[in-house]
Amino acid sequence: MFNGLVAYLDSIKARDPAPRSRWEILLYPGLLAVGMHRVAHWLFEADLFFLARFVNHFARFLTAIDIHPGARIGRHLFIDHGFGVVIGETAEIGDNVSIYQGVTLGGTDPANGIGGKRHPTLANDVIVGSGAQILGPVTVSARARIGANAVVTKDVPEGAVMVGIPARSTLVDASEYAREFIPYGTCNESFDPATQKVELLQCQLEQLQKQLAALVAERAAAAPVSEPAPRKGRSRA
Repeated sequence: MFNGLVAYLDSIKARDPAPRSRWEILLYPGLLAVGMHRVAHWLFEADLFFLARFVNHFARFLTAIDIHPGARIGRHLFIDHGFGVVIGETAEIGDNVSIYQGVTLGGTDPANGIGGKRHPTLANDVIVGSGAQILGPVTVSARARIGANAVVTKDVPEGAVMVGIPARSTLVDASEYAREFIPYGTCNESFDPATQKVELLQCQLEQLQKQLAALVAERAAAAPVSEPAPRKGRSRA
């Protein structure tokens, strides 16, 4: 158990440059919210719904993070800052997912009035930027990045970078640049959320330049090599 906690703290430290030690991370509201959710979820699975809700409300009072006791959360979820994060009852979150402040994993009202899968599923290594809304029983595939304030209502393919309202995929694939953790799902480490659109346009331009260079090289390689014309020699008398 102790080793598991140390591994969890180290995974957060790898994704957040702010803490100087593991002790600081122990004070993070996201860590407290996830820890208390583990207790609430255990009570929920045991059909102790009132106690589960009590733990849930107490955690929300302390952290301003609302995780329904029924939500399923994998290993090493990192909720950075966390204020205003809402995670619905049937949400499912994989391993090593990062969520920033103001994110909602919201549900849709079933047309038949019967509760079912109403909330999103986030696969492993997903990053959800601040203020993003992921609504309904959609699937966000592994390594996808959801930009700040994006609204996602459809499935997201693996490695995609989604921006806008409604969210749409950019030309940038996360696999092209994400060798290590990069906050907000952007292309370089100098990202500022206030200039997200400019950053994404720069990423798209870089991708287009690479594609153009590859096409030029391919065309040059396929072009036939013309033989040099014979040189005309001087006639001697």
